[in-house]
Amino acid sequence: MIAPVEILNGMGQGRVVLLCEHASHRIPAVYDGLGLTEADSLSHAAWDPGARSLSIELSRALDAPIVASTVSRLVYDCNRPPEAQSAMPERSEQIVVPGNAGLTQSQCDDRTTAVYKPFCAAVANVLDERGPETVVVTVHSFTPVYFGQNRTVELGLLHDEDSRLVDAMLDHVGRLPHRRIERNEPYGPADGVTHSLRLHALSRGLPNVMLEVRNDLLRTDEQIAVMADEILALLQPALSDIAIREDES
Repeated sequence: MIAPVEILNGMGQGRVVLLCEHASHRIPAVYDGLGLTEADSLSHAAWDPGARSLSIELSRALDAPIVASTVSRLVYDCNRPPEAQSAMPERSEQIVVPGNAGLTQSQCDDRTTAVYKPFCAAVANVLDERGPETVVVTVHSFTPVYFGQNRTVELGLLHDEDSRLVDAMLDHVGRLPHRRIERNEPYGPADGVTHSLRLHALSRGLPNVMLEVRNDLLRTDEQIAVMADEILALLQPALSDIAIREDES
């Protein structure tokens, strides 16, 4: 039996802890494929393509632990609270999810217990073992076309109430003049996507960022390595900057 959450490089000593809520498109057999076609079960609706591999590249460079879900976000989206309709969506963009239609409260509770709570517990365990200098980075990817509209942003740096890390990263965007980088795009707090940041980072007063990479930039190992290097070109100096500011305060 596959656990609903995995921890990679759990002994990593770097300042960063990486979260990857949408790392897998796996649908446990008990959910009977959610009634999806094979194509839909492998699509961006079911997971964030490239996000797990990108997390691993970042982990190697930062010596950072990774906490990753091993279950499709269509079973339960670990970046949503149980009360959110999008936690177990009946529809994701153009894709209908038959296995999520008309779920009873008991069925929702079962999924929350089976998928969401173990993920949150794993994150809490990792963070509670570390010091107040810890930084939380969540890793996501997004589709280049959404409801028929092309997205020009390539890398989104998302934050909620605490913008310290994103502000510091944006100070260094001049290092990547070829890359379209935006704050709180293609999603933002109003879209309900900062749940993990709020639950795991803001609650502990930890600097944080949600990375959103357009998934056509993560299709090959070479692309993933390039994007990891580019993110590090923003993240590493930003970590130094906020450390200096914290020491001065």
